[in-house]
Amino acid sequence: SSFTDLPETAHSPPALAGTARRGLQATPLRPPSACCVMAGAYGNLGHGRADYSNADIYREMQRSGFQQGSNVVSQMSPTSQVDYSAYSRGAAVDVYGWQQQQQQQKATGVSMAEASTQFAASNPQQYSTGMCSAAAAAATAPPAVRTIPIRKQYVPIVKNGSTVAYKTAYFGNVYVGSPEPQAFSVVFDTGSGHLILPSSGCESETCTKHRRYKRGSSSSAVDIEYDGRLITDLSKPRDQLRISFGTGEVSGEFVQDRICLTQSATDCSSVRVVLATAMTPDPFGLFDFDGVLGLGTTALTLNDHFSFFGQMVKQNPTMHPRFAVYLADSDEGQSAISFGGHEEPCAASEVRWAPVAMPELGYWQVQIKSVRMGGKVLDECEDGGCRAILDTGTSLVGVPRAVSRAMHRRLARPVPEALAAAGADVDCRTVAGSALEFDLGSVVVTLGQEDYSRPKPYNMTVPGQASAWRLWCRSLLLPVDMKEPLGPRVFIWGEPVLRKYYTIYDWDAKQVGFSVAGESPTISGDGQSGSPAIGAPPAGSLAAGAPLSGGGGTGGAGGGGGLRGSAAAATTSSP
Repeated sequence: SSFTDLPETAHSPPALAGTARRGLQATPLRPPSACCVMAGAYGNLGHGRADYSNADIYREMQRSGFQQGSNVVSQMSPTSQVDYSAYSRGAAVDVYGWQQQQQQQKATGVSMAEASTQFAASNPQQYSTGMCSAAAAAATAPPAVRTIPIRKQYVPIVKNGSTVAYKTAYFGNVYVGSPEPQAFSVVFDTGSGHLILPSSGCESETCTKHRRYKRGSSSSAVDIEYDGRLITDLSKPRDQLRISFGTGEVSGEFVQDRICLTQSATDCSSVRVVLATAMTPDPFGLFDFDGVLGLGTTALTLNDHFSFFGQMVKQNPTMHPRFAVYLADSDEGQSAISFGGHEEPCAASEVRWAPVAMPELGYWQVQIKSVRMGGKVLDECEDGGCRAILDTGTSLVGVPRAVSRAMHRRLARPVPEALAAAGADVDCRTVAGSALEFDLGSVVVTLGQEDYSRPKPYNMTVPGQASAWRLWCRSLLLPVDMKEPLGPRVFIWGEPVLRKYYTIYDWDAKQVGFSVAGESPTISGDGQSGSPAIGAPPAGSLAAGAPLSGGGGTGGAGGGGGLRGSAAAATTSSP
């Protein structure tokens, strides 16, 4: 059974103290009438809301467009006023008495919030004017985009001594804990929801192959149950979670810790983590990545405290609630994931948006109006009832099992006789074929033969001609059979689609942006970018999943290798 519907507990680990509302009474804020910018920014934002967090205020200021209106600060609860005042002062530390407040705090020994209240009472004009200008400056400043390089790995599938296909995965680093953050390589997976890391308590061969999280090395770590309750007696049985993926499974316990995108302390958030005590050899023992960072929405997690990006946006109010994925079309290009927006050079065309279908399920899923192959409509999707899930943890294009045979048949084509007679190895990704089009209404996602074809042609007999044969090119599509509530008419868009299109994921608006993929991002000073692919196939390989010579796609990977995770069960170990 799943615990995704269970209510949140009232308990908060100490690590969350900095993000919880502070229970202090504040001197009522009295911005002067000249503070029209802040008053305008807050016009029409109240609507009966009595409580605002830093992130809520910041995003609402940006969205309001500075329209004239009433001052919503006066509508806040006293604790939110303290939150807001601390935020707005922090946005302009060198102008509005922030240093004076620090000095007062050090001299008196009171908390920073109390020092802020005292400063506001004794310097009302400076305090109020400062808040107005700081809020305006923060609202108009462009939010920072954090772009993390990700690296590709190939894992060969060998049968009878020959490599017949390659599985692939993309992963990059995150940093966990303090004071010395522990680095882990993770798959940034839009098809699952949790951050999963191997625990130092896992002694299996699969776990020991990877870097394992050391709970004792992090002063910011808090042992918790799945609902956030603090664990005071580690000798007692703990809650366990089992997460099933398309090709594997993980079981684990829970901890709360600080997760950072870089080694800087400016892009961190406090998140609940699944510490794996067991991991299946496939896929976790095959690849070099240590864990999985789920980027599906909160519906795929036990509760929203496990959602890495949800907590990142909530705890970092200046971060734009979007992330974007760029997969390079060759092993020489730089793949990356960006948080807080997207990299403009990566988009070679206008970004067009499609709303998330059935957002309550947690997947980045879009509605398909129709599917066309060579201009001919696929009957099974003609009514607009098909959907597609964008899944960065899957290396193929998955198609509903019920239509897979028809799609394979319509995308097959013979190798031209002149090309076959030349005797050279034929790569079907260079043999002209029908375009595979997915019409979303606002945008048409198009795959060419270089994206969906098996590289190696097959000998097939010619009907009605004894001993006659001909080379044919076939598609590399993975039949999938999704159960309800997703249903049997769901496509999975993995690596072939994500190489062709730069995709942007809007967390708040629940929509996905598509642009034809442009230039690779330039990432400097990270120490990770520019790394070559791991285990790259030899040049000219025709194994499924091998890159097309000269770039332009790989056609996916053999056997899928996708993660496609979801919370399967969370059960307590106690009697």
